[in-house]
Amino acid sequence: MSADLPVDGDRLRQDIERTAEFGAVESDDGRGRTALPADEANGQARDYLVDQLEAAGLDIRIDAVGNIAGRWTPPSADSDAAAVAAGSHLDSVPRGGIFDGPLGVFAALEGVRAIQESTLEPTRPIEVVCFTGEEGTRFADGVLGSTVATGKRSVGEMLTMTDGTVTLETALQNVGYHGTDRIDASEWDTWLELHIEQTTRLRDAGIPLGIVTDITGTARCHVTIEGEPDHSGTTSMSERRDALAAASELVLAVESCASDMAAEGTGTAVGTVGHLSVDPNTVNVVPGGVSLRIDLRSTDRPEIKTQLDTVRDSLADIEAQRDLSTTFDCTYDIPPTPLSERCRRTVADAAHDQGVETTSVYSGAGHDTMQVADVTDAALLFVASQNGHSHSPKERADWDDCTTATRVLADSLARLASTNDQRPLNPQDKC
Repeated sequence: MSADLPVDGDRLRQDIERTAEFGAVESDDGRGRTALPADEANGQARDYLVDQLEAAGLDIRIDAVGNIAGRWTPPSADSDAAAVAAGSHLDSVPRGGIFDGPLGVFAALEGVRAIQESTLEPTRPIEVVCFTGEEGTRFADGVLGSTVATGKRSVGEMLTMTDGTVTLETALQNVGYHGTDRIDASEWDTWLELHIEQTTRLRDAGIPLGIVTDITGTARCHVTIEGEPDHSGTTSMSERRDALAAASELVLAVESCASDMAAEGTGTAVGTVGHLSVDPNTVNVVPGGVSLRIDLRSTDRPEIKTQLDTVRDSLADIEAQRDLSTTFDCTYDIPPTPLSERCRRTVADAAHDQGVETTSVYSGAGHDTMQVADVTDAALLFVASQNGHSHSPKERADWDDCTTATRVLADSLARLASTNDQRPLNPQDKC
């Protein structure tokens, strides 16, 4: 099956560039945007999406945590059949790029438009989805909406999350996107997400499209180290209980462990201390307290465990050797996610028939797909990233590559929506 789908690259670009205007930030190099979950810019982006969904004739649902789903049920489809879904998110990091999230949402919409304008007759409904709060910049550590859609956290729990000023519920009410009930991802037959790659593997290889085999697991830890603040001039080196010097040892231990595993293991392990707060943070005072946030990742669960063990062992050594006290907390711990062989095969077949070269890659970043893949068959597609920049105004993808990837996405949606094959009863049946 090779579908002649009239994907309109200009229309896709217009949608993405229009969304880039909401929360636009000035930049000398590229285009940036700041659209945090349920802030004014995010609300404007949502309004624009809903307008486009309505213009395409989709029936719109908004759930209690603000997830948006536009459903198209073709005349040829069984309205009771499990839908094929695709999408991403419209929130960004502060001063982020214009492709991360919006590309996946509007590529899904353009895929539906193309199928509508073709001669194909899908037998399943297709849904275009925008999840709330994927980036973790407000209210939660990340993948907020998809975590609720997959039943991993409750609506009530999430609505009470706060950014320190307002709850998620209030913020959604303020922008008009506090809906009802819960969009249930387990009801979908399949899920597809298109995303910018965020590194240079595809660009270096000269290949426009990657098919993701696995999404890396992520553990995020909070560590505190408590010593004693003292005068930097009158406290001898032997008398110091310097929390920052101890934290430096931990930072280097995290780096060393990840580097060793990256060289000797799967090659996917990374470890980062991305946030550090020093108290009292004054030039003439020996640091008395430090708070650190640590991000550990790999496609191999034992490698993440080894990194976590290294953090714990390092803290034990610090306490013993430096006479300091420490705490360790790791509440964000998502295992690696293998993706559906059925969906990946469908995408590969579509790309082959469209004459598009692909390669298999893994994702070092987390995505809503890693949540959805636990409750239904899912695939993640990457479009080549120029220079690998992401979460930055320098984030870029070639518009022709975006159109090509969207054509493959549309063909894949059409194939999945035109088959009577059912996903396995056990959604963990992935490769």
